[in-house]
Amino acid sequence: MARIDHLDAIELRVFDDMTVEVALSIMAGAGVEHLLLCDGDDERTGSVTRAELAVHRGSSGYTDSVRLRDVLGAPRPTR
Repeated sequence: MARIDHLDAIELRVFDDMTVEVALSIMAGAGVEHLLLCDGDDERTGSVTRAELAVHRGSSGYTDSVRLRDVLGAPRPTR
């Protein structure tokens, strides 16, 4: 009988028009730290982490209608 020591993590693919709120909910429910983003043609456009989304969610210009593709193009906050 074979023993499995390590399972590859499942990478979740979502469309980049999803809102940050929904993405954070999916990440929490699936217990993952990042999502792969795809456009309407199912082509990969990037990825986003839970930490990145949390930073954007906490910014002063954030609304619950911000889409993941908007986060991709946004400058990353500096510390």
